[in-house]
Amino acid sequence: MNFSPLILSIRAAIFATIITFILGIYGAYFASRLNRLKGIIDGILTLPLVLPPTVVGFLLLISLGKNSLIGKFLSNFNVSIVFSGAATIIASVVVSFPLMYRTARGAFEQLDKNMIYVARTLGLSEHQIFWKIMIPNSFNSIIAGTILSFARALGEFGATIMIAGNIPGKTQTMAVAVYSAVQAGDRALAYRWVVIITIISFLTMILLNKFEKGKIEAYCKGGK
Repeated sequence: MNFSPLILSIRAAIFATIITFILGIYGAYFASRLNRLKGIIDGILTLPLVLPPTVVGFLLLISLGKNSLIGKFLSNFNVSIVFSGAATIIASVVVSFPLMYRTARGAFEQLDKNMIYVARTLGLSEHQIFWKIMIPNSFNSIIAGTILSFARALGEFGATIMIAGNIPGKTQTMAVAVYSAVQAGDRALAYRWVVIITIISFLTMILLNKFEKGKIEAYCKGGK
């Protein structure tokens, strides 16, 4: 059994989670501070969550293809994103970003505003407030969002097959490998990948529940 889809999936999920973690937190911080156009910005950042993955993949294909502005620019350096390993990461980032963003934004908006007001009166800058007040007090929610983003990135299929394709050893992730095995009539191989994905997803959910439990316990202790 060729385990390259497992390696490719984990690699794409790890890189996507790192990128999503950074973009999601800062995106949530930016959106939580908005007064005007907040609904529009929030809708744009959350859109990949409600769009069909194949539509997301098609939009990425149009945006990053060789005939797009980005594609033409990269072609000057003999770089192509479509049907590459980087495409699997980009697809995973786009579809998992809304989970990280909404989780972090919800955590930031639920913070006790008095803590932030007190921090400002003590002379802390907005940057210091963000790192010393907002992040520590939203830690469990942020970790939960990170775990969800990883799980979503690991199981991504629709956007990946549209922009990255199904190239064994290069862009064939586990989800794509299941599809490919079914199309080839190899149900035994499909079952194996389904079992592997299910086990990893189950362990991820156990880890998520652990942090959710920690968040509830921390909330209860804080209320006493």
